[in-house]
Amino acid sequence: MKLLPRTLRAQIALLVLGVLILAQALSLWFFVDERSLAIQAAIGAEAAGRAANVAQLIEGAPPELHAQIVRAATSPLVRFDLTDEPSVAHGQHDDGGAVEARIRALLQESYSRDIRVEVHEIEGGLLPLPNLSPEMAQMHAEMMQGSLAAIEMELSIALSGGNWLNIETRFERPPLQRSQASNISFALTAGLLLVASFWFLLSRLTGPLNNLATASERLGRGAAEGDLPVVGPKEVQDLTLAFNIMQDRLTRFVSDRTQMLAALAHDLRSPLTALRVRAEMVDEEDTRASLVASSEEMQRMIDATLDFAEGVGQHEEVQSVDLHDLITGMGSDKVQAGSQGPLIVSVKPSAMGRALRNLIENAIRYGNEARVSWERAGGEVVIAIDDRGPGIPDDQLEAVFGPYVRLEESRSLDTGGHGLGLSIARSIILEHGGSIRLKNRTDGGLRAEVTLPVRPGADPPG
Repeated sequence: MKLLPRTLRAQIALLVLGVLILAQALSLWFFVDERSLAIQAAIGAEAAGRAANVAQLIEGAPPELHAQIVRAATSPLVRFDLTDEPSVAHGQHDDGGAVEARIRALLQESYSRDIRVEVHEIEGGLLPLPNLSPEMAQMHAEMMQGSLAAIEMELSIALSGGNWLNIETRFERPPLQRSQASNISFALTAGLLLVASFWFLLSRLTGPLNNLATASERLGRGAAEGDLPVVGPKEVQDLTLAFNIMQDRLTRFVSDRTQMLAALAHDLRSPLTALRVRAEMVDEEDTRASLVASSEEMQRMIDATLDFAEGVGQHEEVQSVDLHDLITGMGSDKVQAGSQGPLIVSVKPSAMGRALRNLIENAIRYGNEARVSWERAGGEVVIAIDDRGPGIPDDQLEAVFGPYVRLEESRSLDTGGHGLGLSIARSIILEHGGSIRLKNRTDGGLRAEVTLPVRPGADPPG
């Protein structure tokens, strides 16, 4: 299976060619076998006719002319001999029945005359025509392209005088031959089949499937478009229709959830604003400051929750941006960018900027610095953000991506944040068709490793 091409079009083209070649080979084999049978029947009929004629001549001629008749009848193709014993010691064999019937019909004999026929194959170094001269035999062997397998037929006919007329003839099986016209016919047939199959695949099968794959990838990156045209075979149409329904349901689900949370956030802002106003009216300064701080904290949590629920940057257009500029443009003196050159990626700039900023700010907050590096790996770019903080327990590396999850053992509540930074970052990265994982470094600190697809045709980093 590893030797098969990967694309459906190439596999079907290979299948069409393979089946066509097999069909042509079988047809050629059957054709050659039919030619062999036809030649055998023709030579057998010709030999039977000559044998009957010679038998009639001998029986009608005086004995002193028998030898002359036999010599005159003998040729390179057929050899006659007049003896007291038959050269065929048993009855007919293989296809001799038709030859015997023809001889009896020509002699106008019933089954009273003893006629024996034997047909068998000859393999090896024997020439197909044993009575040829050496020069003619060499020319015949060259013409037969070295194929010397032959069919030998022997006949013994009982004559009225008590003698036997023995006949021996031999003919070769025709070699495997293929004309130029057959080659042209095969090439034209293969070309027409490939053109027809490629047209069918491109317009009816692989075209819609490629469109479906592209639309699925775009939907996973938050760039869904309208419904795909329902074309192609019924199975492809059913698949496309199911995708359109799924896309519509997902879009409506996300939209409804976003609208619900937006309305909830709006409704919460009003009582929070009222609470803030009332807090300002409290006479006791410590109590007033505590209430104001709590209301502001609640407002920030509502805003962060709404950003997370909306799928940050959902309505932003995808653009080709330079990853180097995107990272170095964050303007923090605690970000150490690697020495890699420009690398173009297709992202939603604001959304991806926020995701990377969240990761970098986490690294700065808990490790006092962030070292960012990236490298090209095939069709992807791997971004590594390292810090020198205390790290995260291995059994919590996945759990910290959950909303509002904070680990007091390694992340102090006094450092700020609501436990949504990593959740928002992962949501954005997954929306771009990428992935993110955390791992503790062997020399201390934490690494956030982000993998993103690179724009097709982008140059690798210098």
